Amino acid sequence: MTVLASIRDLTVTYRRDGREVAALKGVGFDIVAGERLAIIGESGSGKSTLALAIAGLLPASARVEGRIDWFWRTQPILGTVERQLRHLRGGVPLLGRDIGFVFQDASTSLDPVMTIGKQIAEVARTHLGLTWSQAYAKAKTLLQRVHLPDPDSALHAFPHQLSGGQKQRVAIAAAIAAGPKLLIADEATSALDTIVQAEIVGLIRRLVAEDGMTLLFISHDIALAADLAERMAVFRQGQLVELGTAARIVGAPAQPYTRALLDAHIGLDAEPLLNRSGLNA
Repeated sequence: MTVLASIRDLTVTYRRDGREVAALKGVGFDIVAGERLAIIGESGSGKSTLALAIAGLLPASARVEGRIDWFWRTQPILGTVERQLRHLRGGVPLLGRDIGFVFQDASTSLDPVMTIGKQIAEVARTHLGLTWSQAYAKAKTLLQRVHLPDPDSALHAFPHQLSGGQKQRVAIAAAIAAGPKLLIADEATSALDTIVQAEIVGLIRRLVAEDGMTLLFISHDIALAADLAERMAVFRQGQLVELGTAARIVGAPAQPYTRALLDAHIGLDAEPLLNRSGLNA
């Protein structure tokens, strides 16, 4: 087992209405290279704050304590989160190149006045040093990989001309354009209907397997997470309350809160869920 990143005693505090509010409280766990890890919990549990901290996207107003040590290359990249946020290009994994990030709503993460092709090609040019011609060719290949209909036309389309599911496919294509080692999907399916959700989850699973990426899948939907992840981390009020394999957490949750998340899915029974996920295979 190779550890990709080690998170230790991570605390993130925001200042709101003249008082400090801790979004994360002393969180610690390892991200294993090549795994599919789901971070689950209700709204406000700290899931997205964790994703933003890992990607170096926290606002300057956030006060961060603890550390994230990256074992990214031959030599480990060590340092406090504060130092990493200040020096993203100093050996710490770079968002876009080493870390791909898929946000919840592609309508807000995609530039509305830039064509789909240019948005994907720009990532490839910036991080891979390709010419525009090479970058557009790569963009077309990526659109084919995410099964976007008529990739040639899509290259010249604008985001508003696509459906919600198609825009999320474009966002995924842009996130993997530079061949990242870690893909973070932050509630990437919550704005989609059930059928499209299943298609996007299947797409993410396939791309992660094909490219050998590590996946961090953020979701409030424990059933959806169990269908994709090998391991789960359950968050509540900024704290990590349970960590284990998806099979164990769904089949025998150790915490009442995890059981409550399972019970929140009407008619959800562990056995069919395990079978559907292939976890009993």
